[in-house]
Amino acid sequence: METDGSESVICLLTDAEETPLGSAMYIPRNAGPLQLTNLVNTFLNNEEKLPYSFYVSDEELLVSVGTYMESNGVSVENVLKIVYRQQAVFRIRPVNRCSQTISGHVGEILCVSFSPDGKQLASGSGDTTVRLWDLNTETPMFTCRGHKDHVLAVAWSPDAKCLVSGDKDGKVCCWDPSKGELQGNPLSGHKKWINGIAWEPAHISYPSRRFVTCSKDGDARIWDFTLKKTLIVLSGHTQAVTCVKWGGDGTIYTGSQDSTIRMWEITQKGQGVLKHILTDHAGWVNSLGLSTEYVLRTGAFDHTRQQPSSDEEMKQIALERYIKAKGKVDSPERLVSGSDDFTIILWEPSISLQPKQKMVTTARLTGHQQLVNHVYFSPNGQWIASASFDKSVKLWDGVTGKFITAFRGHVNSVYQISWSADSRMLLSCSKDSTLKVWDIRTKSLKHDLPGHAAEVYAVDWSPDGEKVASGGADKVLKLWKG
Repeated sequence: METDGSESVICLLTDAEETPLGSAMYIPRNAGPLQLTNLVNTFLNNEEKLPYSFYVSDEELLVSVGTYMESNGVSVENVLKIVYRQQAVFRIRPVNRCSQTISGHVGEILCVSFSPDGKQLASGSGDTTVRLWDLNTETPMFTCRGHKDHVLAVAWSPDAKCLVSGDKDGKVCCWDPSKGELQGNPLSGHKKWINGIAWEPAHISYPSRRFVTCSKDGDARIWDFTLKKTLIVLSGHTQAVTCVKWGGDGTIYTGSQDSTIRMWEITQKGQGVLKHILTDHAGWVNSLGLSTEYVLRTGAFDHTRQQPSSDEEMKQIALERYIKAKGKVDSPERLVSGSDDFTIILWEPSISLQPKQKMVTTARLTGHQQLVNHVYFSPNGQWIASASFDKSVKLWDGVTGKFITAFRGHVNSVYQISWSADSRMLLSCSKDSTLKVWDIRTKSLKHDLPGHAAEVYAVDWSPDGEKVASGGADKVLKLWKG
């Protein structure tokens, strides 16, 4: 691109991992995000033009490069480093109103989860039931009875055909969500309550059959939905296992109150083998997140809503979505962990057992001041959000782990967070009885959603972006829309 020196500036375009896109080049001073987008699409040989956003020193570039350099006192002699990030090709409308308040549960709602295809919603309650809700009519669909104690976790299979729930008594129930019927008897094995459930990714096994649960009893168990039995017991943690994730390469990650994260693999012979132990936390590990979590959750379902014709095609689409979510061919799946020690750690376990980034600083401004309750990657893997009992939600770079901003507005502990499918908005729920929608680009509050009469324990933004569900101590399920 030949330009007169006075009318141009030297720029170096890099991706979030700081891999340069070609070498430093002269570009016109009046070039802004639109021209840079065209440039990146050309360099990457994208057949379909994709949208990108651009960042200089962690601030989004919204003006021309010349204007930016003038207003920030950057010399034209310097090479301006610009980071490009791909954006979602679709846009999700921000939720801003409660479309329905549905009573039905007679106990507090402890967990909510949309199905991967966005058609159904499940909730688990202290009243020992799982309820399935019809999202078209916004009315109760099925009341699923089988548990004898509080339902603490629900999880949909990535093919949307199976639902599993776990309770305070350690029992696991398998449901047919199309009928709301219990499949077989509640499954026994765990001696104490269930803390988390994760399904085997659809690109590894389709239709979905295997899932893993973790428990206060210190074990994780892999079950077969069809056979209704435990296949493997993963023993080794010395205290309660608080969270579990099933990674896209087949690795199972368990986080525990013994302050370790264990990595397990299932051998060809079907045995569970401990691969590694990650030991850098100094307190309970409360939450784990994977950079590919959104595509692992949704399998072959995406914003186009196309219905693949065969199981083989579903598995192939799920694989393609997983590969794309990982990023570059050699990019590792990233793991993030949040702990009682106030810290968050970013890992690339397939590359190194040492933390890539410990997200804590001595500066009072950055690290959380109280325990970290929930960590969650954005669907595009570019951001990490963390919720804490210090009333804040913090945003971090999902690739480098660098601190971006703190969202303040809740006046009590933040319990759970959820992302919009386009990664442009973040949702949080709190002990203060509100939900809040945060705008990632402006780093500010977009909508305050009061309405619940007591603390809100659970929130989920549907994978298709259409609705938000929330539940808590006031026993009502609320649906929110844009």
